[in-house]
Amino acid sequence: MSRAVFVYECGGAEVLKFDTNELGHPKSGSVLIDVAASGVNFIDIYMRTGLYPRELPFVVGLEGAGTVRECGDGTNLSAGDRVAWAGVPGSYAESIIAPADKLIRIPDGVSDEDAAAVMLQGMTAHYLAHTIYEPKQDGTVLVHAAAGGVGLLLVQMLSSAGVRVIGTCSTKEKAILVREAGAKDVVLYGDGNFSDEVRSLTNGVGVDVVYDSVGQATFENSLRSLRRRGLAVAFGQSSGPIAPLDLLRLSEIGSLFVTRPTLGDYTQDRAELEYRAGAVFQAISSHKLKVRIGARFPLQDAASAHNALAGRGTTGKVLLKP
Repeated sequence: MSRAVFVYECGGAEVLKFDTNELGHPKSGSVLIDVAASGVNFIDIYMRTGLYPRELPFVVGLEGAGTVRECGDGTNLSAGDRVAWAGVPGSYAESIIAPADKLIRIPDGVSDEDAAAVMLQGMTAHYLAHTIYEPKQDGTVLVHAAAGGVGLLLVQMLSSAGVRVIGTCSTKEKAILVREAGAKDVVLYGDGNFSDEVRSLTNGVGVDVVYDSVGQATFENSLRSLRRRGLAVAFGQSSGPIAPLDLLRLSEIGSLFVTRPTLGDYTQDRAELEYRAGAVFQAISSHKLKVRIGARFPLQDAASAHNALAGRGTTGKVLLKP
């Protein structure tokens, strides 16, 4: 008998219910997996609250890693294979049935926990660092929430490519982690207007790119931190949705560009999925990318994990462990 974390009605973390989950056997093209770890992400909170609507009831979670127990027909996987995934609904569970074409084999040298921690956030950091923006040796970027799951990975990827990274975070303790990841400068949110500080750090020019996963609380000053013809990448909204934007505003402050990307559009097909996941796994196994597991919670305590993430009480990745 498998158990999972359900949402029967949208609301606060208290609506998360640990309940039995009848799975049956995998059909053609799918496999049954014993979950070793599930990744906790802000998108899970958005779905729980109803900001991103889903049909009720549903099992929370999109990301994880584990071991194949049983295979349906038509897959190239075998029982005992270690696999990881992102974008598979129902991942807060002891077991899950997943489409084989959504799964990536975990290579030797990468643990189940690290694999679960980077499928969504690691591939997100990869497309942000290598596809949306072509890293330049003389480039300068601003990374918000730089001590978070995506933030620490993104700072490492950009700095290792020679980009000057300015990171933002909320505490001096987090700032230490951000510098260790490779940021040259760190700005604390509470230290006044961060856009003025960013301008000062760049001799008034501004940065080439702002990576903004915070949203409502930071976006206006993110725009003010950009150089002329700079790019604002809004890839999250942990503080709330960004207010509607008058496009004329972009011309008034420097002919700016704005994009709102999603991982699904940067893993459009199997080849791109394998490329991104493979690049991240290779960086981990070669010790070029360090994964920080900031907190682990028992699966049945998913509510505490959501509260910790939403309250900015964690650094790095938050995992649930069956």
